[in-house]
Amino acid sequence: MRRVIACLSLMLLLSCGGGSRAGGSHGGSSDEFDRRAREVAERWQGSADDRAWRNGFVALEVLNPQGWNHVRQIPAWVNRSSHNGAWRLAARLPTGSPARADVRWPDGEVSQVPLVTAERAYAEFSKPAGLIEEECPAKGCRLLRVTGARLGRVPLETSRGAIQVPAWMFTVEGVEQKKVHVAVDPSAVTARPERAQGAVEEVMAFDLVAGRPHELLLRYGYGACDTVHGARAHETGQLVVVDVDEEDSSSGKPCPEILKTATTTVTLARPLGDRLVLDSGTGLPVLRGLNRR
Repeated sequence: MRRVIACLSLMLLLSCGGGSRAGGSHGGSSDEFDRRAREVAERWQGSADDRAWRNGFVALEVLNPQGWNHVRQIPAWVNRSSHNGAWRLAARLPTGSPARADVRWPDGEVSQVPLVTAERAYAEFSKPAGLIEEECPAKGCRLLRVTGARLGRVPLETSRGAIQVPAWMFTVEGVEQKKVHVAVDPSAVTARPERAQGAVEEVMAFDLVAGRPHELLLRYGYGACDTVHGARAHETGQLVVVDVDEEDSSSGKPCPEILKTATTTVTLARPLGDRLVLDSGTGLPVLRGLNRR
């Protein structure tokens, strides 16, 4: 369970009274888990979030974060100049680009998505950041001169797997890397569902276990004074709801408010197949890949 730590820090051990984490023990009895898991499964299955997650376009990462995305090792002056909106258009941008393009999903299905023009993409990324902590110093920023653009593709993680999406690739004078701006119109993308306020995450991520088709490997968080009793799963034909049963063992004594992580396995009645894994605490999908976040 990822906790919002009241006395935080992962680096400092600060003592707080009244238990190892805000909220105390989690997990409960087997009957309590079954009841909660049934509620989670019934609320999710067939919902608008469920339909979008399985059949729509739900991005698991920001399409176009502030700064330079999909590239690494950008010089500091480039990031600073970009953050301050020091852009200059030094060429005519492409016109007559397609209004829509195909997106191929991992299962072979193909969807058409609307695209933004290169002009709109440039207008979006060339704005200064909303909060500028450091104005451009006299020798710290340079003009970012855009000398051309072409339509290409970049990888994007979605709820249906990794795909290649159309993206505008802008050439910037004096910068080796391209400035990338995903060309998919945001109107085609459904926002990733968010946990309800106060909901506590039980399981952070999962993965399959090689050679053991009935097992799932779960990554979870726990407090310094927690006793972990094990993982549990509730299964339906389309969903698997999981949690980790933890108990606060501090007996009311001060306990450092730190978050630890570990992995454990849970055994299913049958292989996962194409069923979706849900977290019992938040009611939201658990993403595959133990190194996420």
